[in-house]
Amino acid sequence: MVALAWGVGGAGAQTAPAVPSVVLPAVRSVEELRARLEGHVTQPRFRAALWGVKIVSLDAGRTLFEHQADRWLSPASNSKLFAGALVLDQLGGDYRIVTPIFAAGKPDRAGTLVGDVVVSGRGDPSWKARGAGQESGRDFWSTFAPLVAVLEEAGVRRITGDIVADATWFQALPHGAGWTADDLNDYYGAEISAISLEDNYAELRVTPGARAGLPCDFALVQPQTGLVLDNRTTTIAQGGKRRLEAVRLTGENVVHVFGELPVGDKAEILDVTVPRPAAWFAAALREALARKGIRVEGGARSVRWPDAPAVGATSVKLGEVKSPPLRELVTALMKPSQNLETDLLFAHLGEVRRVADAPAVPGARTSEEYGVVALQEFLKKSGLPADEVRFEEGSGLSRNNLTTANATVALLKFMATHREAKSFGESLPIAGVDGSLKRRMKGTPAEGNVRAKTGSLRYANALSGYVTTAAGERLAFSLMLNRSVPPAGRTARDDLDDIAVMLAQFSGRSDAAAKP
Repeated sequence: MVALAWGVGGAGAQTAPAVPSVVLPAVRSVEELRARLEGHVTQPRFRAALWGVKIVSLDAGRTLFEHQADRWLSPASNSKLFAGALVLDQLGGDYRIVTPIFAAGKPDRAGTLVGDVVVSGRGDPSWKARGAGQESGRDFWSTFAPLVAVLEEAGVRRITGDIVADATWFQALPHGAGWTADDLNDYYGAEISAISLEDNYAELRVTPGARAGLPCDFALVQPQTGLVLDNRTTTIAQGGKRRLEAVRLTGENVVHVFGELPVGDKAEILDVTVPRPAAWFAAALREALARKGIRVEGGARSVRWPDAPAVGATSVKLGEVKSPPLRELVTALMKPSQNLETDLLFAHLGEVRRVADAPAVPGARTSEEYGVVALQEFLKKSGLPADEVRFEEGSGLSRNNLTTANATVALLKFMATHREAKSFGESLPIAGVDGSLKRRMKGTPAEGNVRAKTGSLRYANALSGYVTTAAGERLAFSLMLNRSVPPAGRTARDDLDDIAVMLAQFSGRSDAAAKP
């Protein structure tokens, strides 16, 4: 087994503004630490809230503190700890998602391919230029370079049929179980599809008009989305209050934009989900081919479950495109807490499981349900408390996902000595450094030390991961706080961060105390 690596690293992510954590005087004994932790979670303002806390020493194997550790709570995006561990365990960090490209036949000597070209999606979440790619100078069209290269290497110069994005490999609804209707309008609730592009949302740049009374100006950053824009905005006098909102009704491609921008103000970017993302992919790939001199005489279209696959028994494979290694995909979803990419890997594993099971009744379970089955079996096989984990999907956007601090710490302990311990540990956000913790716990002993997964839904917050104390002892912890309504000027995240900072500055050692 490979022991968990401890250190600083990883890519940046945009997060909320920094909120300073309170640095309390360090404690020097386990007894004092327990008393302070107990005093923190039992404050009168938490009388209507629900805490679940467990802290263990990875070095001594002892529990330093627990409070309602067996209480069922919503983990929010702490669910991603389970999903990430699952795919790393089942598939391995070197695993790559392979997307095959098919046609009716091979091109002739002149490079003409008669019929359609079909990209048969398998849930690769890496088809995007947004984020780290853009920081490296990538543009939107670079995403399609590997697919274009496959056709060029096959000798294709002209396609008489369509470009077809086949997303039927996922047998699932385009949204996760337990999501709310509100989620579907926001980037974090983008459609789940076996063929995805730019995390299935586009960016709408809105700038004020030349003078007050005029509509604002629009520009979609990404092309070929198929979105129709309904401009209901107004430019207001300089110094006025900014307010913008984009609304796309479920099942429609019209984006209604409301609000005001003052004259001379800076532009604002609105994230807009794209319906049927496989269709967006097909249209954009068709244009990418034209840009490289490959003529497509047909159109662009997509199919998804429960449609029949576009690939037939006589289809010819022209080539394939491989994703980055799975360890990189897990890091890409963990650091910023990216829901879609988590659910894509969860569904991909579900379909791998479906193929392995070869069920007598195809479609008896959805991709997501197969992922849940795989998770339960992984937990049981690994000796983890499977009966304390009740998930509907992998990302944690479901309000029905439930687990305990005890089960989460058990998972963290298991992964600390797993063969993929390094990949798992390095995927987690680092306090004050990157991902969803980039602006949290700065200027405290937790900065650059705590590696933990955040979680946030309305009235549900969590923080679970690893920390090294001031005495050099390695701890695993799970902090879950539900139904808390913090006082003005404070957030539930502050209440979690205070505990993490307390652990980082703890100068005692658990092996100096009697086992509780």
